[in-house]
Amino acid sequence: MRELYPETEPYDHGMLDVGDGNRVHWEVHGNPAGRPAVVLHGGPGTGCTPGMCRYFDPDAYRVVLFDQRGSGRSTPHASDPSANLAVNTTHHLLADMERLREHLGIDRWLLFGGSWGSTLGLAYAQRHPRRVTGIVLVAVTTTRQEEIDWLYHGLGRLFPEEWERFRAGVPAAERNGDLVAAYHRLLNDPDPAVREQAARACCDWELAASTLDPHDQPGPQWADPAWRMAFARLTAHYFSHGAWLEDGELLRGAGKLAGIPGVMVHGRLDLSAPLITAWEVARAWPGGELVIVPGAGHSIRDRAMTEATLAATEQFAA
Repeated sequence: MRELYPETEPYDHGMLDVGDGNRVHWEVHGNPAGRPAVVLHGGPGTGCTPGMCRYFDPDAYRVVLFDQRGSGRSTPHASDPSANLAVNTTHHLLADMERLREHLGIDRWLLFGGSWGSTLGLAYAQRHPRRVTGIVLVAVTTTRQEEIDWLYHGLGRLFPEEWERFRAGVPAAERNGDLVAAYHRLLNDPDPAVREQAARACCDWELAASTLDPHDQPGPQWADPAWRMAFARLTAHYFSHGAWLEDGELLRGAGKLAGIPGVMVHGRLDLSAPLITAWEVARAWPGGELVIVPGAGHSIRDRAMTEATLAATEQFAA
């Protein structure tokens, strides 16, 4: 059974001015002469952790981590109600990636993304295919409207108690409408108590279906009010705007990935992001391989998901 690689310290790091008053935190791990790879974290809004490098052989890869706008150690942090989210969109993140690639002197790199990070990776690869050597995606999403509707409405059929609590977090008049839009409004309310209550409700719902392991414990970041606020605020911001993508755009554009090899690792029992999306992307992407992990859900921490993901990065290292 494959084991995660040891956690490493970055050999380089910094804050990149990407404009609009935003500075993006980045760091590089592994072998300076290794194969360049960039990690696209989920969320939106979770930020990177050094543990994300543990899916890469540090002798074979030069791994770039960066915190997307408003996340992690990037500034301004989205937990600050004065942070201007109008300049935090998918298109801004794609431009930030290009600016970071050029700043680090990287010509082409491998994309590694999970959940929301897979949406961002697909969008980047379709816009900049010549900059991509390969793609590894885990828990694949494209942020279509039907995926958003499932996550915040349809999934309630499997978790009725948790969904009822989630619905109860918005005013009664809005409970039969667009819950994402309702929470987006609450998370930007002038009253900090309203914002905090909304962020907690969003995070509780997110955790409800994130793993199939009843003994799995959420990471310590979920107890951090600032982290919860940034995650909830950015997620609602992106999903209430359809991630600034035409609906179905990434699936229709998958043919642009022809010539780029890739592996998608997806749990058959992923409740947050049902398998159908990964299946459709695989059928539309020439050269995209889909690895279906039996019995696994959305979390990469699932043992079988971890093993399949390691196999994918080792395949590209070779």
